[in-house]
Amino acid sequence: MLDIKFIRDNAETVRQNIRNKFQDAKLPLVDEVIALDAENRAVKQEVEELRATRNRLSKEIGKLMGQGKRDEAEKVKAEVSADGARIDELTAREREVEAALHKKMLLIPNIIDPSVPLGKDDSENVEVERFGEPAVPDFPIPYHTEIMERFHGIDMDAAGRVSGNGFYYLMGDIARLHEAVIAYARDFMIDKGFTFCIPPFMIHGNVVEGVMSQSDMDAMMYKIEGEDLYLIGTSEHSMIGKFIDQIIPEDTLPQTLTSYSPCFRKEKGAHGIEERGVYRIHQFEKQEMIVVCRPEDSMKWYEQMWRWSVELFRSLDIPVRQLECCSGDLADLKVKSCDIEAWSPRQQKYFEVCSCSNLGDAQARRLKMRVKGADGRTYLPHTLNNTVVAPPRMLIAFLENNLQADGSVLIPAVLRPYMGGKEKLQ
Repeated sequence: MLDIKFIRDNAETVRQNIRNKFQDAKLPLVDEVIALDAENRAVKQEVEELRATRNRLSKEIGKLMGQGKRDEAEKVKAEVSADGARIDELTAREREVEAALHKKMLLIPNIIDPSVPLGKDDSENVEVERFGEPAVPDFPIPYHTEIMERFHGIDMDAAGRVSGNGFYYLMGDIARLHEAVIAYARDFMIDKGFTFCIPPFMIHGNVVEGVMSQSDMDAMMYKIEGEDLYLIGTSEHSMIGKFIDQIIPEDTLPQTLTSYSPCFRKEKGAHGIEERGVYRIHQFEKQEMIVVCRPEDSMKWYEQMWRWSVELFRSLDIPVRQLECCSGDLADLKVKSCDIEAWSPRQQKYFEVCSCSNLGDAQARRLKMRVKGADGRTYLPHTLNNTVVAPPRMLIAFLENNLQADGSVLIPAVLRPYMGGKEKLQ
């Protein structure tokens, strides 16, 4: 969410940013917000003036009564009463205007970084760099669920009977591999200096509103019936929410946290055949990283965070590439974002396994997070998030890239301590 003063002073910049994100339907919001803001300030000013007049007249009533001028005092009382009624009327209108203003402000997208490439959707995202040589073996690679079934490691039929489509049972070595990847990712981030955290898996509606856009909320979040609680779609939601309404001492920045959680997502919409199996599901587990930092440091952290994703995947012998998200593919709160995509030897193309985002001060403004500087002044920090690893989707890349001709799966050296020393799955 943008600062209303910024919108007032830079209306055309805000409009151009909306055009750059190919969201022209939102252009009227700028004038609507400016008009509501002007009305809000006018109402507040009138209320303030009326209250000052009422206070002055109230004192005058006392003087008139002391002088025995009862009739004059009664006339002033009537004026005070009329002013009071007008104040009540204006106060009610003020609440209405502020609610409407807040609702529309939430819909105006954040200002994207000048380095973001312009494009309508994810088809126009830009490949920046590749890491590792993508290879295609000389033997056929089965679909990932078929590989898992060879190890008696997945049962989607049973999950369908129990929970419906979009769920799974992982078992045996595949389940162990899933947990090994999570544990390795956790320790990987701890070694980078991050503090490990297990957050709440349900959050209040005001936190949801603070950390994500309305459209993303509707498409993703499961709400607990009859309660002001939502299941998290990613632990970033509760990790950033941790700082709601808080004043953070500047000397504690940056806050660097890595968190484990299950994630729950509606995953609305039609998806292609390559997104069946465990690629796009309603429940999965993830290791996440978040950073809360000074505004001047956020781009440095952004660069470092996505590079850690590359480092982790390369340590597991998985080729990856960095893909810069174009303007039309950025969620409204994001300033800049990139995906890390893993190589799929079976599909002979890359697919998304990590997403790194710099959200500027948008989440901080919505959540009323502030930093108290050494000079005593407060300012809004910047927030960033990035996937460390998200199995079971990551297992697709792992199994395909480490599958051998005899059907076994190699276990990279860094993962063996988490797999009881096993060097391969047979």
